Amino acid sequence: MVWIVFFAALLAGVVAVNVAVLRLNLQFDQVGHERTELRADISRLRSELSSASATARIERLARKELGLVVVDEPVYVRLRR
Repeated sequence: MVWIVFFAALLAGVVAVNVAVLRLNLQFDQVGHERTELRADISRLRSELSSASATARIERLARKELGLVVVDEPVYVRLRR
């Protein structure tokens, strides 16, 4: 009778450990999925940052919003002292 109780307790322990391992694996998979999503977000944000700071875009905004123009030759201004 003692052996039956011992083996039942042992089997219950094994089942409990297996359930805990399965839960940890589910959490691990979820964290891996979140990590993949975060890496995709980082890649997308880097791309947006790159396009936002592109020279052509900055020049276009400078012309459109500020009325600036591109000068082919430098212009020098003499200041009196």
